Amino acid sequence: MIKESYFTEESSAEAVNARMGDDINPRLAQVMGSLVRHLHAFAKDIDLTQEEWDLAIDFLTQTGQMCSPERQEFILLSDALGFSMLVDAINNRRPSGATENTVFGPFHVADAPIREMGDNICLDGKGETCLFEGRVLDVDGAPIEGAMVDVWSDNADGYYDVQQPAIQPKFNNRGRFITGADGVYRFVGIKPVAYPIPDDGPVGKMLAALGRHPNRPAHLHFLVTAPGFQKIVTHIFDGEDKWLSSDAVFGVKESLIAPFEPASGDTQWRAPFDFVMVKA
Repeated sequence: MIKESYFTEESSAEAVNARMGDDINPRLAQVMGSLVRHLHAFAKDIDLTQEEWDLAIDFLTQTGQMCSPERQEFILLSDALGFSMLVDAINNRRPSGATENTVFGPFHVADAPIREMGDNICLDGKGETCLFEGRVLDVDGAPIEGAMVDVWSDNADGYYDVQQPAIQPKFNNRGRFITGADGVYRFVGIKPVAYPIPDDGPVGKMLAALGRHPNRPAHLHFLVTAPGFQKIVTHIFDGEDKWLSSDAVFGVKESLIAPFEPASGDTQWRAPFDFVMVKA
């Protein structure tokens, strides 16, 4: 055995990485090698105590035990640490002017009804009505025909329909709209409201210990797809929301803050926003 493979505090990461085989997947070797180096450097940087390590193992164990088909506490942990947003940003770098991505969230439902332009997606009659409208464009400003604009939001009480299947109508505040030659989308929903992420588990305890709140600012989700273009997974945010600069999952980007303007007529608010897509 070569001397460098023996474990010492000073050469701990090198000793661990030296045990990897020669014929493993190169990407796996790169990822695990970097993980080991950074993990060992972290422990050395803070002089991690045995008690703190035990606490960390217990925290991760509780996080795993909290997971179920309906709830993924590890994703919630990733969100609360800003890691989900970092991975999303790395994988969705776009030129200036293109619509930015943000986190997908856990409440999307596939195959929501395809609705007519101008339809009202609010089925429970709650909340302040809002007209959402704009265009789907390419980076040169040309309208995109046949773009699918998939939208979903919480209701006026701060819950998505899948969280209250016995209370809310199915597909409440959801719908899909297909653009015509002008690239325009238009529908009526509600002015979204802020709500907390689940904070009754280990992630919630972590936030409380860090002096952080669990709230997300008011937002509406969009999934925009079109043949030949990169899909957009994003939100638009209410620029007047008090949690805007402290979103619990770091999902707010300045370019995604939309104007919510008082309106007259059939709706109380209007939120114009254009989506700019990049060719695949």
